[in-house]
Amino acid sequence: MTPARKKIVKFNATELIISIYALKSGMTCVVQLSLLGSILSNMLLVLGCAFLCGGIVNHEKEQVFNKAATSVNSRLLLMAVMGILFPAVLHYTHSEVHVGKSELSLSRFSSCIMLVAYVAYLFFQLKSQRNLYVSVNEVGSLISNISKWETIIWLSVMTAWISILSEYLVGAIEGASMAWEIPVAFISVILLPLVGNATEHASAIMFAMKDKLDISLGVAIGSSTQISMFVIPFCVVIGWITGHPMDLNFQLFETAVLFLTVIVVAFMLQEGTANYFKGLMLILCYLIVATNFYVHVDSSQ
Repeated sequence: MTPARKKIVKFNATELIISIYALKSGMTCVVQLSLLGSILSNMLLVLGCAFLCGGIVNHEKEQVFNKAATSVNSRLLLMAVMGILFPAVLHYTHSEVHVGKSELSLSRFSSCIMLVAYVAYLFFQLKSQRNLYVSVNEVGSLISNISKWETIIWLSVMTAWISILSEYLVGAIEGASMAWEIPVAFISVILLPLVGNATEHASAIMFAMKDKLDISLGVAIGSSTQISMFVIPFCVVIGWITGHPMDLNFQLFETAVLFLTVIVVAFMLQEGTANYFKGLMLILCYLIVATNFYVHVDSSQ
């Protein structure tokens, strides 16, 4: 593989581990909201800060990225919205054939379809259409300072440490909500992802400032795609297997926020260019979303 064709394959271990612990504790709502928050944070805040900082540092030229690759991610995100939207519509229109069962069955079937689509996407990205993901401005090679086995060891250690912390974190959510008088929805959607996405936030900004926007987009949009098309359906399947039912009904308000976010970001990316004004708009959109969740009480609670 040539240097220009190297790809970032990111695994959202933090979100997945926290979700499994919360699901095991019966906190299905926290699982849904925290995963939703990770998607919103990556697409609006992380990408917005990357565009803003990259545009300011490289203000003398227009930053560009691979529009074809981002279009694929946008379509997958729209598919994820479809999978999440229909169970909510089914619930709120009271049109279930078997009340209380059809919604869960639809969620499990849709989750399996989404997982198949994600596997096909990985094959498409890594094997079938590798040329589609060649960076438009990547010159030279990305040199790794550690070996493959060192990487595996570090990932294993960090995953184990995250597992230990996640158990305490999940157990403290409801207590923090009562002590601070802040809705659980705000803590799950806004505060948790800010901690979990700290690494993505820093790396996306760093690469954008170096005019490597394709890597920044791989971090931000790629992470959102993985959460929506893999982590969420995988949690539904895990809940199905372990007897902790979880569906794709993220409630009407949350689903509407996700749908509008995907549409806004898709329009921002369709030109294949970035600047500080687009970044500022995305950050301001995130502030609007955060404010709405601060005054929103989840109806499922």
